[in-house]
Amino acid sequence: MAKVVVALGGNAILSENPSAKAQKQAVSQTAKELVNFVKNGDQLIITHGNGPQVGNLLLQQSSADSPENPAMPLDTCGAMTQGSIGYWFQNAMREELLKNGIDKDVMTIITQTVVSGDDPAFHDPSKPIGPFYQESQVETVKQEHPDWQLMEDAGRGYRRVVPSPKPLQINEYRAIQQVVDAGIVPIVSGGGGIPVIKKGDQLVGTEAVIDKDFSASKIAQLINADKLIILTSAGGVYYNFGKQEQAELKKVGVPEIQEHIDAVEFSKGSMMPKVQAAVDFVRQTGNPAVIGDLKDAKEIIAGTQGTTIVNENVQTEYRKSKVLSS
Repeated sequence: MAKVVVALGGNAILSENPSAKAQKQAVSQTAKELVNFVKNGDQLIITHGNGPQVGNLLLQQSSADSPENPAMPLDTCGAMTQGSIGYWFQNAMREELLKNGIDKDVMTIITQTVVSGDDPAFHDPSKPIGPFYQESQVETVKQEHPDWQLMEDAGRGYRRVVPSPKPLQINEYRAIQQVVDAGIVPIVSGGGGIPVIKKGDQLVGTEAVIDKDFSASKIAQLINADKLIILTSAGGVYYNFGKQEQAELKKVGVPEIQEHIDAVEFSKGSMMPKVQAAVDFVRQTGNPAVIGDLKDAKEIIAGTQGTTIVNENVQTEYRKSKVLSS
């Protein structure tokens, strides 16, 4: 039985309708794809983003803020969305498993991710959260929220950005390992985990959102996963994305793709962290990572879709064509 960590984006959970009903429906559709991993005989570990959800919750908190009902801080909102999204996934996965004749428990582990208080990310916010704003709305949003920083997000509009420190440790990884060993499907590290800083014996929450792909990579390493799969609505990895000469990668070695990471050829707010997290997992474990589209889950399992990153010097067709043309 292969241990497979699957990372899902928060945008895959949130449809255009941000209501709980609509998000539960989206999660139900996602569960129909995820159950294929269990049917394949894999031990599935689910992790997910929460950028849209935690941003929307912060807006709700700030709009109702008062001395009698003070707004909750960002780390607590992260914990709240871990619980709510985990609840949706537990029920959706249980339903799909039973539909397929599989009697298996699913549980959510509220996960804390240890970060460094000296991480330079605290001085360079980069993680998008909350809703998208059109360029015409930006000035109004800045006037309403002067303490916010806004950034254009991969051509989809502008969003608030917050610090995104790198995960140093997953505090509950031993509990996650025990749950995995028991054959239970865990939902862990929602939104990258609650960012905490160690101060003596205390874990102190901090105002940040950790990138879920980096946390997924760290968890996959700690539990000795056989594969890391990052599922997104954007599909696999492309060189020259959006340009006339764009090229989709099917299989690529770490040495080649690292050159493109170093040249900052991937979008900072979307594909770059996915590729970096995947490469880190492959380097540390020697096992493959796959980046692909959620709707192609069956094909990714079969190895016919998505971008597979391996720990060997595999040249892509794109690289071969460049070498020949030079």
